[in-house]
Amino acid sequence: MLEIRDLSVFYGRHQALAQVSLAIAKGEIVVILGANGAGKSTLLKTVAGLQRPAAGADIALDGRPLHGQPPHRVVETGLALVPEGRGVFGELTVAENLALGAYAQRARAGESIRLAEVLALFPKLAERRDQAVRTMSGGEQQMVAIGRALMSAPDVLMLDEPSLGLSPLVCGELFAALEKVRASGVGILLVEQNARRSLEMADRGYLLENGRIVGQGTAAELRNDDNVRRAYLGVATHA
Repeated sequence: MLEIRDLSVFYGRHQALAQVSLAIAKGEIVVILGANGAGKSTLLKTVAGLQRPAAGADIALDGRPLHGQPPHRVVETGLALVPEGRGVFGELTVAENLALGAYAQRARAGESIRLAEVLALFPKLAERRDQAVRTMSGGEQQMVAIGRALMSAPDVLMLDEPSLGLSPLVCGELFAALEKVRASGVGILLVEQNARRSLEMADRGYLLENGRIVGQGTAAELRNDDNVRRAYLGVATHA
């Protein structure tokens, strides 16, 4: 289980996150909903070791502390991040990008098995193993980014806006793949602009506003909450 307690983050004098606490179990999809600037990306980056938290934070995966650890140690512990914008290596091939994902020591023993699993999850990547990633569509590049993260053998996978800029058809393929990842036992912490679709497949969710958790519940509870329906689902409600 990934547990985050009392996480605060500052950029200079600006406080981006304030006493954020949440948890995610293996085999569970948890979605973070919030407007632009709410602190969602900062949350994922800090958990991944890319941003330093303020003193007093506690971040742990299965009881192993992550706060203060450099990114490569966080990956070795069992957590992987697919950042907004994908972060793929465009000049390298699909196969080379996926191989880089297995660089972590924890991933090397089962690399060939994991590669077969990723290519089964995303058959298009199997067809394009030798293609330079920069020549691929946005959806295919997102598949590479997710596949590369899965190659590190994560217990928890974090994704920052995976459907951004993609067609509804490709989004459907990606979300279906994430449900298969969840079924394999990997926990997923998801930041996603498509609140409706993410709440359809998530187990639970948190509402993040101005750097603070202001609500939480099961996905069903959030889908039926009038405030969530107005703010994130575009549904008019009546008092």
